[in-house]
Amino acid sequence: MNIDFPYHVGMNGRTATTDRSDHIRDLIRQVLFTSPGERVNRPTFGSGLNQLVFEPNSLELAATLEFLVRGSLQEWLGDVIEVADVKIEVSDATLNVHIEYAEIGASNNSIATFTRSF
Repeated sequence: MNIDFPYHVGMNGRTATTDRSDHIRDLIRQVLFTSPGERVNRPTFGSGLNQLVFEPNSLELAATLEFLVRGSLQEWLGDVIEVADVKIEVSDATLNVHIEYAEIGASNNSIATFTRSF
């Protein structure tokens, strides 16, 4: 079992746990929405996604965000998942990140959508 994110106490009064698939989605969320420099002992951890959200919406921005997300996931979770596809949608103050990935050692792909409102 894996510790659930964000950390909380479960119904049994102990640290809440989760299954592997949910844990991997939690790891992806942490990589996506952590800014480089935010973690003291891992200053390069994160994707930098939050810094580019306030740039003017364009095809170039979407391509840059896709590149950042794909590279960050490869760097930090490359031993856990294989990224098949990344799609970014920026609409007003909302950022949607759609990621298709396969867990290493699994035969089926998973799709996860992460939304951040600013």
